[in-house]
Amino acid sequence: MFSDVGPLELVTLMVLAVLLFGPDKLPEIIQNVAGFLRKVREFSESAEQEIRSELGPEFKDFEFEDLHPTTFVRKHALDGDSLGLDEIRNTLDPKAELMRVADAVHEATCSVPQDAVAPGRVSLSKGTEAGPPARTTFDPDAT
Repeated sequence: MFSDVGPLELVTLMVLAVLLFGPDKLPEIIQNVAGFLRKVREFSESAEQEIRSELGPEFKDFEFEDLHPTTFVRKHALDGDSLGLDEIRNTLDPKAELMRVADAVHEATCSVPQDAVAPGRVSLSKGTEAGPPARTTFDPDAT
């Protein structure tokens, strides 16, 4: 409850309590508040035990914090992977698909012999340049 209250805030609250209630009534008020908090905690624990006993033995490791929406999603959808999310995530991995395509292109360009590149075509192999296309002379009588 007071986990994020610093020492300066605590001193300020104590001074305000002394000013509001006086030094004579302050111990009685502290006892009443502590007793109230103790009764609330006992009521909460007894209600939790009653709910557990009513649910039966199949819910023996049931935690009430699991009912919080973010905890519920994290526990059932992300951690358990009962929905097959890992399989979907692996199938739709674009990085792996691009790596496979790059490897296939690399293998195809490395396996093509240098003489197999047709003139006028661009070679995908590194270090080879394709020359200009070979021109044939036009002969009008060669029809």
